[in-house]
Amino acid sequence: MQGPLSAWLVKHGLVHRSLGFDYQGIETLQIKPEDWHSIAVISYAYGYNYLRSQCAYDVTPGGPLASVYHLTRIQYSVDQPEEVCIKVFASRRNPRIPSVFWIWKSADFQERESYDMLGISYDNHPRLKRILMPESWIGWPLRKDYIAPNFYEIQDAH
Repeated sequence: MQGPLSAWLVKHGLVHRSLGFDYQGIETLQIKPEDWHSIAVISYAYGYNYLRSQCAYDVTPGGPLASVYHLTRIQYSVDQPEEVCIKVFASRRNPRIPSVFWIWKSADFQERESYDMLGISYDNHPRLKRILMPESWIGWPLRKDYIAPNFYEIQDAH
């Protein structure tokens, strides 16, 4: 079974993969990184005018990284807004995904956090730099193969 966005993408010949529906009935789609920018623009034009959240995760140790976008179609006089979850998988070796900052401004800090914690580069992001960790930090703390540095922080020293 396909949701409304998936059916529309199929009708217009746009490549994607349906991952089914989650427990709330929200459709989940998988998009290739090279197709993400055009599908993001099309999604916005289709009416998904609100980026509810963006997050990222490490799928498996040594495996791909995923950037997840939760989009909502907000319209007047509609009680239940239409939602879709889009997952973009990138290779661990060179994790690059087009930024959607220029489509949904709310992606700014969220994409920066994904970069800071997992090392996913968002192409054309205007301020892609660390947001939580110090600029001098080496590595990506939320990757499953991350090895914590060997140091001890002195706290509350008197």
